[in-house]
Amino acid sequence: MEAEVRGATAAAGGSSVQPSKRQRKAAARGGERTRGTTLAPGTKPAAESWMKRIFGFEKEDLSSWERLVCLLNRPTDPASLGVFRFLFGLLMALDVTQERGLSHLDYKYLDGAPLCRFPLFNFLEPLPMDWMYFVYLVMFLGAIGIMLGFFYRFSCLMFISTYWYVFFLDKTAWNNHSYLYGLIGFQLTLMDANRYWSIDGLRNPKKRNAHVPLWNYTVVRAQIFIVYFIAGVKKLDADWVEGYSMQYLAHHWLFDPFKLILPVELVSLLVVHGGGLVLDLTAGYLLFFDATRPVAMVFVSYFHCMNSQLFSIGMFAYTMLATSPLFCYPDWPRRFFRHFPACLGVFLPPAAPLPQPSTSCVYPPTPPGDPKDSPGTPKPTKPGRRHTLGALFTFLYVAEQLFLPYSHFITQGYNNWTNGLYGYSWDMMVHSRSHQHVKITYRDGKTGDIGYLNPGVFTQSRRWKDHGDMLKQYATCLSRHLPRYNITDPEIYFDIWVSINERFQQRIFDPRVDIVKAEWSPFRPNPWLMPLLVDLSPWRVKFSEIEGTLDNQTEVVFIADFPGLHLENYVSGDLGNTSVQVLQGQVNVEIVEEKVNYTLHPGDKMKQLPGGAYHKVYTVSEGPSCYMYIYVNTTEAALQRNFTHLLELQEKIRNGTETEPLPPELQPLITGLEDDDSEGNVSDPVLRVFLRRQRRMKERKERREASLPQRIERFVVKKYYMLRRGFLMTAIAMRNLAVGPPPLEQLTQEVAYANMKEPDSKASLDDSLQAEVGHGEL
Repeated sequence: MEAEVRGATAAAGGSSVQPSKRQRKAAARGGERTRGTTLAPGTKPAAESWMKRIFGFEKEDLSSWERLVCLLNRPTDPASLGVFRFLFGLLMALDVTQERGLSHLDYKYLDGAPLCRFPLFNFLEPLPMDWMYFVYLVMFLGAIGIMLGFFYRFSCLMFISTYWYVFFLDKTAWNNHSYLYGLIGFQLTLMDANRYWSIDGLRNPKKRNAHVPLWNYTVVRAQIFIVYFIAGVKKLDADWVEGYSMQYLAHHWLFDPFKLILPVELVSLLVVHGGGLVLDLTAGYLLFFDATRPVAMVFVSYFHCMNSQLFSIGMFAYTMLATSPLFCYPDWPRRFFRHFPACLGVFLPPAAPLPQPSTSCVYPPTPPGDPKDSPGTPKPTKPGRRHTLGALFTFLYVAEQLFLPYSHFITQGYNNWTNGLYGYSWDMMVHSRSHQHVKITYRDGKTGDIGYLNPGVFTQSRRWKDHGDMLKQYATCLSRHLPRYNITDPEIYFDIWVSINERFQQRIFDPRVDIVKAEWSPFRPNPWLMPLLVDLSPWRVKFSEIEGTLDNQTEVVFIADFPGLHLENYVSGDLGNTSVQVLQGQVNVEIVEEKVNYTLHPGDKMKQLPGGAYHKVYTVSEGPSCYMYIYVNTTEAALQRNFTHLLELQEKIRNGTETEPLPPELQPLITGLEDDDSEGNVSDPVLRVFLRRQRRMKERKERREASLPQRIERFVVKKYYMLRRGFLMTAIAMRNLAVGPPPLEQLTQEVAYANMKEPDSKASLDDSLQAEVGHGEL
């Protein structure tokens, strides 16, 4: 059971003797009042068993179903649960405007646009735009109602009904923490979390500061334990243990202190992967026990604070921080907030009085010698149907949550190289992917004409490339849109190359299968999924050795392909000295324009592939072939040389060592670029990119070196304008639903006002430079 039952025996009808000092302390930590009287002559305080001291209950509490029901419905202080309810509602209200997308809802759903969507069930579709704003408004108000404990049960229903609707609308947005939010919202709907620090408690004296049954804590604690522990079990995967899943994380500035004593390779292996594995496996256990909880709170808090900086995960890190105090004694808010000045008591959770009896709990008979009519003594009750259902729900829910992460043998159609849809398996950050090549080919079913589509056409998501169920939905959607462009009965073929956890780039789906007509079932294995070539995983050690021999301007791509298939590739004219070398198997290289074939065996190398032309690499060996492309981006290398020359010239000008007069086209090196409008005064395109790059780098440096007040101001202003847009667009939508839309000119002005940006807002360096054709890698 759970540690919150420590000291709860006294609350549920306690001992007939005056409790010892240790018992009073335990009862106080449990947040429950101790009902004791003066010791009878010659009576000694009852000693706690080791099981009671460690787990908080006696083994006799597990001796029968009735005793177990009584244990799970034991009266418990509502304080900790009430504080968590407040924090969860607050975080979900913020989440609605951010990760759920209220602030950019019109861009998210693009009302009326020909768009391919990926709902869990194909019959689900988004409502018209104004009604989607209404859905989000209901979700937001539900979260606020949860936070305040106002019409609590109804607020929970408002939140979870709209939340799960939005969740099921788009599988491409699924992740583990979004799933967790929905689960916690569902749990809170069935709990009595409004018994402390809530408006409902002010309105109804029977709910104010009333006991909650122990299972309210048991369910949410078990949920958080499962999140940690199953995430740790999933990290026992060989790729994680060997340090291939999140190699890039070790280069983040947060790990700089570790790099003072360890090389970056060991930081990745020991700190990122090893530390993450150990923390996930042990966090739940360490939070449970009194002796280890303080240490666990420190490490878990540090872990989640780091995650908030490492990943774009919205409110997840803060939500997990809010769950940690649930593992403490339930009365911790009373003991914590009683130290604050009395003048702040109106705004803070109350420290007194102690909880009152509640019909949600089971109170045992008064022990012999204990006055039955003493003030505050709850009347003994027997377990009823409500209590039995609460205990039954606890067991069924925990069992279901333990089963779901391993239920992929049922939903086999959703299994790809990794099991199931990402989001409910707690396999967080275990797999990283990179895509080297994506080609969509269509064939007109009537004329036989063949053409190609831009990857991602008619969709805003990129996750369809890794999931067979989404690929099927995407192909079906494309087959509906293409007839508008005079393509009849189209056949759709996908050639998608993926590397998972630093392996070879290889095909994930069979490029010879028309996905429109291909069979797919959620309960049968996907027949057109290509197997992951795990036998080639040991080559990753060789990859590191090869990459270590290359200079900074030389790139390498490792390819693996199946017998009977070929890769059609185009070598850009920007890529010079492109070569292909075979590592395993046998391939034929065909230069398409020259109609020449070359056969390559392991170790053979074709040193110069023609630029600006297509070639094909056929795998002709009985087993998979492995080869690598080595190339230099000559255009990028030339650009970097020009940048270096301009930087040196700029330094000479600034320190006065440049004696030659500057040509007119280089005069902006002296003045620089003050804003984007001054770019028109720079005629040299290389100089324009250089100056823009310098300005963005200066802005980034200023942001990083900003003082704490400046950082806070920037954060608050950014969030203000984000929230401002979301609420103004919601107000426009509600007005449209209530009285109808205004004239188009007025609506345009209203949207423009909602789109107002913060003063002196500046685009990021990455966005600015990626706009320059050919320089996205900068």
